[in-house]
Amino acid sequence: MSLAAKRSESGPDLVSLSSRAADALDAVLADAIYSVRARVSSGGPGAKLFDREQRATHGLAWLATYAEAVRQLAAYTARMTEAGKLGEIEELVVRIGLGEYIAQVAGGIPMSQGEFVRPADLGLDTAAVLGRLAPSLDALADGGNTPENRARLVALMREHHGATVGDCGLEETYETIREEMRKFADSEVIPHAHGWHRANAYIPMETISHMAELGVFGLTIPEEYGGLGLGKESMCVVSEELSRGYIGVGSLGTRSEIAAELILCGGTDEQKRYWLPKIASGEILPTAVFTEPNTGSDLASLRTRAVREGDTYVVNGNKTWITHPVRADLMTLLVRTNPQDPGYQGLSMLLAEKPRGDDANPFPAAGMSGTEIEVLGYRGMKEYEIAFDGFTVPAANLLGGVEGQGFKQLMQTFEAARIQTAARAIGVAQAAMEEALSYAETRVQFGRPIVEFPRVSDKIAMMAAEIMIARQITYFAAKEKDEGKRCDLEAGMAKLLAARVAWAAADNAVQVHGGNGFALEYRVSRILCDARILNIFEGAAEIQAQVIARRLMDRGN
Repeated sequence: MSLAAKRSESGPDLVSLSSRAADALDAVLADAIYSVRARVSSGGPGAKLFDREQRATHGLAWLATYAEAVRQLAAYTARMTEAGKLGEIEELVVRIGLGEYIAQVAGGIPMSQGEFVRPADLGLDTAAVLGRLAPSLDALADGGNTPENRARLVALMREHHGATVGDCGLEETYETIREEMRKFADSEVIPHAHGWHRANAYIPMETISHMAELGVFGLTIPEEYGGLGLGKESMCVVSEELSRGYIGVGSLGTRSEIAAELILCGGTDEQKRYWLPKIASGEILPTAVFTEPNTGSDLASLRTRAVREGDTYVVNGNKTWITHPVRADLMTLLVRTNPQDPGYQGLSMLLAEKPRGDDANPFPAAGMSGTEIEVLGYRGMKEYEIAFDGFTVPAANLLGGVEGQGFKQLMQTFEAARIQTAARAIGVAQAAMEEALSYAETRVQFGRPIVEFPRVSDKIAMMAAEIMIARQITYFAAKEKDEGKRCDLEAGMAKLLAARVAWAAADNAVQVHGGNGFALEYRVSRILCDARILNIFEGAAEIQAQVIARRLMDRGN
């Protein structure tokens, strides 16, 4: 039976079906918020009670993420239908994704490989949840995540040979940017990335220079400061395509994005005029120096001190997990300038210059030394633990010129940083899907390509569906940011979901490769290592869920 015939038999059209499914999930979410709020407030206010109920609160965050993801999938379906662009591939992706996510809400949402949140964990009656979801589940039974739809989607993927499965629904400008970045990744990144990874080598400066010529480092910097003046949606497209080539290359833009956002939001006019054009052109490579060995996400406990002595700050302390510091020219350095101010209040941000180093002499700066942290993946820039011992920074380089604003300034960048990380995760997931499909088409077992076996093709079909879902929630968060709306909730959801999607795609891609997936010579082994970090940095999945849950609890009070 054709897909068109199934449409006519399955009741409501896809626009109506996806909209109703989103409404049903919103209703389940409202019930869950009410239930979990009562649970965490039953013993009075306090973080201990909230933490004790992490199974429920973090499960609520995942449920809310699914509700938002389905809502954005429904919005995508409506836009594409109205534009006459919802073809068979797009419809199959929506149906498979919609059917699977609705079913997971009823049966169990995976928070990780061994943790599932079910209605009872949220204090909900399973029968009541099924009652809300039943119309959608019934409508999708024969036209959702079915074996026939999965097989047809993979068959179409094999015919079309395009990297992106389905039209993403972006404006023409962004699709042009995507095409340009994909050509760059295909020609200058993918052929070399595995070699860089295996050798734990830096991404060549020639590659970085070409990225600068393409405008990667100045995408969202205003034109008056030498940038392209584009929005965060363009950043998503660029980050996704470059990370599809190699997450290290995609993440080089993150360094500049974070530094530029800090200076744009918190810098003085003079600091903006001086630093932003240099960042936009790639003349200056920045790095973020925030985390400390014993703090992690607990920035209120940060201890690195910066004491003002005349026109200079003298910095002492240790930082860790600093990405690309050796070749960086500028550090956005979070320090404690006033030890008398508790928690976040005493933190300040310094724009700390340093000379560019190399492997032979990593930190040719007085009062600064470091040790490389060897890592599984996310290579190409190298990670370091850094010690400051009398390192000096001009007082004029205090971001914004006022002490005690560091944490506030950093918080202003988190929305963009998490959106960008979600985009990088989508790129990694995309790379995993391509490797899986390519291998499955060429690997012959029992007389036929293994892609013809359902347990193989099903994995690839789900990769395609989840990548599209993650894209839509990520692009939505970016649009909200571009429109000046608060989007920390949506950005956090995008990052939470996209990171899990990337890991699932990479893990399944290795499984498709079988024993060869465990061999270092195959690119999928690198993609697996690269995917693993996405659930940890920019807020570990557990921290991200905690933040989302608190926002949900605060909303409507």
